[in-house]
Amino acid sequence: MPHRRRIIAAFVAALVSLVPSAVTACGTMPHDADGTLDRARDGVLVVGVSEHRPWTVIDDEGRVHGSEADLIRGFADGIGAEIEWRPAPESVLAGDVKEGRVDVMIGGLTADTPWTDKIAVTRPYVTVATEDGGSDDMVMGVRQGENELLVELERHLAREHGEIR
Repeated sequence: MPHRRRIIAAFVAALVSLVPSAVTACGTMPHDADGTLDRARDGVLVVGVSEHRPWTVIDDEGRVHGSEADLIRGFADGIGAEIEWRPAPESVLAGDVKEGRVDVMIGGLTADTPWTDKIAVTRPYVTVATEDGGSDDMVMGVRQGENELLVELERHLAREHGEIR
């Protein structure tokens, strides 16, 4: 019987030693693999933009306008970040996001974007009618593994579209 008590005591001690690790791990989810949100917070958010009217428009002076540009400005304001705009074609931006040179990619991306092998996309923040009578689910892109950034951006988009307060 004393041997059995020692085994139970050892098991309980091992279990108790795991609790702090489990609690700490739970407190860090979601987590950015490369710390993108922490770096951008009160710093610079690098936004890759591909022109796709009316979502994104780049004027002759290089200023970025459009509904997605406005959404990203609101997000950047919310995290205290300045925006560094990086205009480029989608194919270039997808590679830049994958390599960590761009934090967020905008430009009228839809849920069926061909770039999902290089970027993680937000859940659709709005559905729009297409000219052919169908619909498109609009998304934005971030680096794969940057889950905290993805979740914060999705929350911002949901608030902006009245889905949450």
